[in-house]
Amino acid sequence: MTDSSPGADYTGQTRCGGPTRTPWREFLRTETGSAAVLLVAVLAALAWANADLASYERFWRTRVALSFGSRSLSLGLREWVNSGLMAVFFFVVGLEARRERDMGELRDGRRIALPVLVGVSGMLVPVAIYLLVNAGNGTAYGWGAAMSTDTAFALGMLALLGRRLPTGLRTFILAVTVVDDFVALAVITFAYSESVAPIALLVSLGILGVIMVLRYEGVRRGAWYAPLAIAAWVALLESGVDPVVIGLVMGLLTSAYPAARGDLERATGLFRRFREQPTPELERSARLGLASAISPNDRLLRMYHPWSSYVIVPVFALANAGIRITPDELSQAFTSPVTLGIVCAFVVGKPIAVLTASWLTSRLSHDRLRPPVGWGAVTAGGTIAGAGFTVSLLIATLAFDGDHLEEAKIGTLTALLCAFAVTWAVSAVIGLLPRRRRNRALLGTAESIVDLAVPVDSERDKIRGPLEAPVTVVEYGDFDCPYCGKAEPVIRELLADFGDVRYVWRHMPLTDVHPGAMLGAEASEAAYDQGAFWEMHDLLLAHEGTLRFADALRFAADLGLDTERFERHLRRHKGAAWVADDVDSADLSGVSGTPTFFINGRRHHGAYDIGNLSAAVRTARQRAALAEPDS
Repeated sequence: MTDSSPGADYTGQTRCGGPTRTPWREFLRTETGSAAVLLVAVLAALAWANADLASYERFWRTRVALSFGSRSLSLGLREWVNSGLMAVFFFVVGLEARRERDMGELRDGRRIALPVLVGVSGMLVPVAIYLLVNAGNGTAYGWGAAMSTDTAFALGMLALLGRRLPTGLRTFILAVTVVDDFVALAVITFAYSESVAPIALLVSLGILGVIMVLRYEGVRRGAWYAPLAIAAWVALLESGVDPVVIGLVMGLLTSAYPAARGDLERATGLFRRFREQPTPELERSARLGLASAISPNDRLLRMYHPWSSYVIVPVFALANAGIRITPDELSQAFTSPVTLGIVCAFVVGKPIAVLTASWLTSRLSHDRLRPPVGWGAVTAGGTIAGAGFTVSLLIATLAFDGDHLEEAKIGTLTALLCAFAVTWAVSAVIGLLPRRRRNRALLGTAESIVDLAVPVDSERDKIRGPLEAPVTVVEYGDFDCPYCGKAEPVIRELLADFGDVRYVWRHMPLTDVHPGAMLGAEASEAAYDQGAFWEMHDLLLAHEGTLRFADALRFAADLGLDTERFERHLRRHKGAAWVADDVDSADLSGVSGTPTFFINGRRHHGAYDIGNLSAAVRTARQRAALAEPDS
């Protein structure tokens, strides 16, 4: 059934003041927000070092020992930061990599190849440039400091550039930097570790084996894994291998999956039992039931990612970015092959590598493996990849000391500033292009992943708006859900603002939490039988709350429907099969809550206020326009 009434009928302002935040949105928000904190930490380190370099170095070289009976572990503060806290940083990187593999852009196996090839190329080319600049100078050993992109600063640059670059570039950059970090850890492990003690290394591998057995057996409690991870970290430290690799391995072993409707219903039942009888035993059961409905990856990422971004990485910067900056030292640094090699590697090598690898992969695969964005955005992604900091400084501290270490730090900071300046220039040039060429340069023509399992069928689905509209917004909703009620004015405003959007409602009654949900869905189907689905839809959402049978009959009478026919339809549950079909399609699409939106088949993650939905619709419309043949 369709409703093509004029857009002027769709009025009302959004009341959705508290939009939900998805794990992906939270990740980007935290990562980009922490870039400012990281910048403050860098400036603080520089100020401290230039005010009193001796005090700075003395503080970070302070020895701190942990005793375990007759044994003790003694490291300098900087070593605790670089090997201890940074293991947590790489744990978060591993968690996000696993999440992207299980649920994100990389869940399609074909999409893994491009970020892997671009990530590896984006390290090999800068390393080659560094080695070329440092050939014959005795500083070639520091090649590892010239290859790794900093995730926080890269996403921070994207946030500062705002709407100049497409949101899809964030996913592409993140996937590339995850590969980047993984390879960088392998480099740290095999190229920058001291002589290896085989017994300690075997002990660490044995502990990792135990962790994998526990994971295979389905053990989820962190109380089992945390002590084993710490023990593996200590053993790897004793072996002479940099132990930060433990963090990445633990993150990659932590699976991610969407909350299943069955698990959520089970959690609801446990909570109801506790509500009826609030005993400590039932409280524990309810708490464990709620936790088990969410994947370990989600829970750990939410727990550790803010600490990693707002505390660990800034502390790392404070411990490692302190260098004395004077005209003489800058003059010496910018004639040093170490500084010039790092700057050229990041500012020149990274863009060349990202662009070349993306283009070659696309051509050799006959466009089956294309970047998810346009070539202009890929170019900007290449310049953003020149933002090296965290891992670059970490490797520099392992490879150099004295003047060479200071020169490496100056090179890293200079490359960071140059990367931002070049990225801003690239985005400004793209902004000067005519609209169609600009959209093609930013968005490209690669097919996006389709999350909607059951396509829209104009013969079956309830559709509001033009049937041939280039953009389709599908909502899985529940007439008894307060959030669906809050989203309704947003949808009306969206349809009023865009005349070329069709809106589809599909049922997803959450019967375990909304007693009147199924009745509301069947009432709308009974109204649909008389050609009044959208009138009943609007009335039900306007009176959102527990619906009673008498209320449904009253609504039907208010709409002027044949109430006897309406009542027969309800009592015989004639609409139940239609509702069940929608619920089945929701399950196939991984929908577990309401409202859930799909825009041109792609699941909308994040807030559903008018600003976010409008931006998603505009992007979908631009992509649809690019798919049309040139006139």
